[in-house]
Amino acid sequence: MSRSIAYALDAVIVTLVYSGGVLIAMLIAAFIGSRTRELAHAVAVSYLLILPALLAIYCALFWALAGRTPGMAVLGLRVVASRERPLSWLSALIRALVLAYFPLGAAWALVDARHQAIHDKLARTLVIRVPVPTPAGSTARGTPPFG
Repeated sequence: MSRSIAYALDAVIVTLVYSGGVLIAMLIAAFIGSRTRELAHAVAVSYLLILPALLAIYCALFWALAGRTPGMAVLGLRVVASRERPLSWLSALIRALVLAYFPLGAAWALVDARHQAIHDKLARTLVIRVPVPTPAGSTARGTPPFG
């Protein structure tokens, strides 16, 4: 459940930023006299094609650089390589593309013994819970994978 909430938070962030850009583009187009119907069609197509790509880029960058997206950070989650190696750019990209274009594959984590979704299996990754730092300022290690 935490993974779904984190992904939804990240999707909202990307959608809001993209929608802001679309709004600015529409204002500019209206100012220069573009046809409203053509513009509405272009916006609809862009949401279907470009938004998943932007979400994949967003996730891949955060996973490769920090091991977590902002949504995952809020919920104390981290993506790690399943073979005790640092998460590679390729693994982050594979995971992001599969999740962005086949989000239904995330449901596999509900029935998998290691709680890995399809994108985790393909990218050889796990999602772990990272505990909140203790009051003394020290942190504990991540816990085993979960769903």
